Amino acid sequence: MNKQTFGNMVAALRKKNGMTQLELAEKMGVTDKAVSKWERDLSFPDVNSLPKLAEIFGVTVDELMQIKADTKENVADNKVSGVITLALKGIALAMGVAVTVLSFLNEIETTSAVGMLGLGLACLAVTQFSKEGE
Repeated sequence: MNKQTFGNMVAALRKKNGMTQLELAEKMGVTDKAVSKWERDLSFPDVNSLPKLAEIFGVTVDELMQIKADTKENVADNKVSGVITLALKGIALAMGVAVTVLSFLNEIETTSAVGMLGLGLACLAVTQFSKEGE
């Protein structure tokens, strides 16, 4: 399901299960007016009643609350991505420093300097594009 308000989620699940607001209210031990307020996002059920609501709909509390837990793979991917981004930024910085130092010492040709700076800029561009893709 797409991210939606809690009220829209309750209404969609209630209708999917073929229930009226009154039927859901009776199962939850509340009034149909309370269910109506939930569905219109005017109020929220008691936190202690969320497991019962999830059970009635046949979903987990996480699904009801639209929580997506990070899996171990997602965490590992994020760490690898962070290391790669850091390495690319380090390369860009190293190229800039190297060109500056070698220029002061008159130890670098213009074409080599441009190539090194180009490599540094390319590394920075990759990090920018990876941020925009997230």
